[in-house]
Amino acid sequence: MTIGIDRRRLIVGLGGAAALPLAARAQPAGRIRRVGILMPYAEGNPEYQSQVLALRQELGKLGWTDGVKIQFDERWTTDNMDRVRDNAASLLASNPDVVVAVGGRVIPVLMEISRSIPVVVPGAPDAVGVGWVKSLAKPGGNVTGFTFMELSVFGKVIEILKAMAPATTRVAMIFHPDNLSTTSYRQTVEALAGPLAVEPIMMPFHGLADIESGVASLVDRQNVSVLFPPDVTINALREDVIALVARYRLPAIYPQSVFVRSGGLAYYGADRIDLFRRAAGYVDRILRGEKAADLPFQQPTKYQLMLNLKTAKSLGLTVPPSLLAIADEVIE
Repeated sequence: MTIGIDRRRLIVGLGGAAALPLAARAQPAGRIRRVGILMPYAEGNPEYQSQVLALRQELGKLGWTDGVKIQFDERWTTDNMDRVRDNAASLLASNPDVVVAVGGRVIPVLMEISRSIPVVVPGAPDAVGVGWVKSLAKPGGNVTGFTFMELSVFGKVIEILKAMAPATTRVAMIFHPDNLSTTSYRQTVEALAGPLAVEPIMMPFHGLADIESGVASLVDRQNVSVLFPPDVTINALREDVIALVARYRLPAIYPQSVFVRSGGLAYYGADRIDLFRRAAGYVDRILRGEKAADLPFQQPTKYQLMLNLKTAKSLGLTVPPSLLAIADEVIE
């Protein structure tokens, strides 16, 4: 196929062009490959920009010189699903060689539009459980990539909450029901709650007003901590969510490290920058002819623990030395 022939092979094969398939002979030497990037965040946020930059830099190291061998088409949509759908449609209509995208509500949109254009996901939830792939080892379709967590990590997340707030006997998970991953998140947290001696409280939301009323209702309950699972709307409402949790003085653990740098208490999960760097390797392999269907979905190899001591102090919490000793980053 045309997509599987790189510049070196074309140059080497010029002397024997008759042996090449017609499509390969028709492909111009040195064709610039096109990579679409769809990010459901606000453009200009340094945290998310650094993730995309890591992808682009790693591709450069792999020989894909920006503007010479590769061209990027970045789309930043925020969590507005109308903008996600519009940008996904126009991006795929331009027929890129591969798309890099994240978001539990974003990937299904891309899959509805195209089942042929390869999609690399540098941070997916339960890809098998939500039906994106047939199996982690053999995805079998046009989507592959890297998960940002094994579901069992929710157990570690709850343990961290209890270590920071030892009085915790209830954990409220605030989630968006339109996110297909929610079912896996809920089932996992509910299954882990008993062995970890906590009562799970499930609180769905669609917007900030729902989160505010939900958080306010927790004040009447004793010894509650809050868990925010990954979701693009939670990310978009980051500043408001952190302020709400602080106002009601609740310990909370968040879905991305940017929350801790913005004043949130804690984060435990995959190193997102590392996932984007690793995703560059998959983009490279697809551009050189491999199929997304044959590239296994991989688990994270690097996890991060981030703690905000200033926030802990404001909540009257003392972070145990055992957590401080293993934290990757501590904000004081």
